[in-house]
Amino acid sequence: MTSTSSDNRTFRAADMGTLTVVAWSGEHPDDEADMPFLLAYSLGDGEDGPESATEAIELLLRNTGLPLGGPVVESSRNPGLPVTLLVEAGQAVLNMPHLNAKCTPPPEWLAAVAERGHAYFMFTTRPWPEAKPGVPLTEEALAAFVGSEETMANSAHCMLTAKSLRG
Repeated sequence: MTSTSSDNRTFRAADMGTLTVVAWSGEHPDDEADMPFLLAYSLGDGEDGPESATEAIELLLRNTGLPLGGPVVESSRNPGLPVTLLVEAGQAVLNMPHLNAKCTPPPEWLAAVAERGHAYFMFTTRPWPEAKPGVPLTEEALAAFVGSEETMANSAHCMLTAKSLRG
């Protein structure tokens, strides 16, 4: 009997389904100042379903050098990390191998990233089909999803330096 390991799988962006990025800010417990956060997740609506989305994101993260569940990877200490954040004209643009995604963050997020110079980025393998683009997301729903042990353990965590076209 032959089995196929995910290590030998070829990454296909379509397997992720609809990829969504959401931005918010909140008080950081260490310094009580706003921290800008970004969360990337799939709706799990690809042709082969949520399991395929989870496997595709796991493969992408592994190939990108982002471990699941921690530690937090800091882009400022890992110049070869192929993940970047561009903040320009009121947009946050996330670039990774095989994908780029953008979102329009709220003004408080933009202020926090301008103050700190970086954002805390999570990319979870856990599909979130209820959080569709264009549908308002409550603070409670976001906190419940992001703060769950399952989401935290199945996410890559990264502190991304915010770059701009001006320098």
